[in-house]
Amino acid sequence: MQLRRKRAYDTAASADGFRVLVDRLWPRGVSKERAGIDLWAKNTAPSPDLRKAWHTASDDDWGIYADRYRAELANESAPALEDLTATLKQHDVVTLVYAAHDPEHNHAIVLEEALRRLL
Repeated sequence: MQLRRKRAYDTAASADGFRVLVDRLWPRGVSKERAGIDLWAKNTAPSPDLRKAWHTASDDDWGIYADRYRAELANESAPALEDLTATLKQHDVVTLVYAAHDPEHNHAIVLEEALRRLL
């Protein structure tokens, strides 16, 4: 299976395969039609408290944020992560869709790492 990441503000393409929105909140200004989302996995997204903490942090805090998110995925979000993994196994190409502006520092990277370990 191919696992990819793409911003919600980028154009959906057939090559994206099964598109999974991995944010807890729907991306602002993106219609459901334009987003082309097949599944909204909001329970695998960072908790509201962690999301808010990241928005007030600097890029220097990326490692701390990523570690806290990994802990959430291993604990309170573990059932949702297992459900998502089972669903993704049914598809050849999966694109994790996220709204964050920074392609190098966002939760979809951490989620992708967790999924790769489980797949």
